[in-house]
Amino acid sequence: MKDILTEFDVAEPSVQISDAPGTGLYATVGKRVFDVFLGVLALPALVPVLALIWVLIRKDGGKALFIQDRVGKNGKTFRCFKFRTMVENADEVLKKLCDEDPEAAAEWNLNQKLQNDPRITRVGKVLRATSLDELPQIFNVLKGDMSFVGPRPFMVEQQDMYVEAGGTAYFKLRPGITGTWQLEGRGKTSFVARVRFDNDYLRDLTFLSDVKMVLKTVLVVFDRTGR
Repeated sequence: MKDILTEFDVAEPSVQISDAPGTGLYATVGKRVFDVFLGVLALPALVPVLALIWVLIRKDGGKALFIQDRVGKNGKTFRCFKFRTMVENADEVLKKLCDEDPEAAAEWNLNQKLQNDPRITRVGKVLRATSLDELPQIFNVLKGDMSFVGPRPFMVEQQDMYVEAGGTAYFKLRPGITGTWQLEGRGKTSFVARVRFDNDYLRDLTFLSDVKMVLKTVLVVFDRTGR
C-alpha cells in the first residue's frame, strides 16, 4: 500500500477541499428528491434494455450481475450492482497478469485500471464502451445508496488510498452512476486525478450542474452506442 501511495504522490500531488461544500440545501435535500423523481421516471423505459442485456450476458455464460461492496456517503459500505463485464475468475487473472508482467502491474498500481484488460468479456467490452454496464445501479439510486450524479463509488480496499489522496467528496455525497470523472477522464486518468475531478464536482455542485451532467451522459451513451 505504501509503495502504491508513493507512486500516486510522485504522479500528482494530493488535493484538499474545505468543509463548506456539500452542505447546501440542494446537496442535503434537493439532490435526493431529484434522484427519486428521475429514477421513477426512467425505470419503465430502462426495463426492456436491462432485460435484453441480462439475456445477452447469460447467453455468453455465467452470472449476469456483478455485486460488490463499495464505500459511499459517510464511509457507509453498500452492495453496488453492475452488469458483469469480466470473467468470473477476474481476481485470479489479474494476479497472474501482475505477477508475470511488471508493466501491467505498474499500470494497475498507478491507475487501478488497465487499458488492455484481459479480464473483460466479449459482451463486457461493448457494455463498458457504452457505459451500459452501470444501468443496474438505478436500483442503488432508488434504494438511497447512490445518486445519478456524484463521485465514483470506490472499493473497500481502496479507502485508504482515497483518504490519502484528499478525497473528501466521497464521504460527503452519495456516489454517482455518472460524474465528472466518468465524462471527462474515464479510464485514461490517474487515480489522484480522479479524486480531483470529484472534489471539483463537490465544490461546484448545483441542481443545474447535475441536470447538465445527466443530459451529457445520455448523449455520450447514445453516441457510443451508435458507433
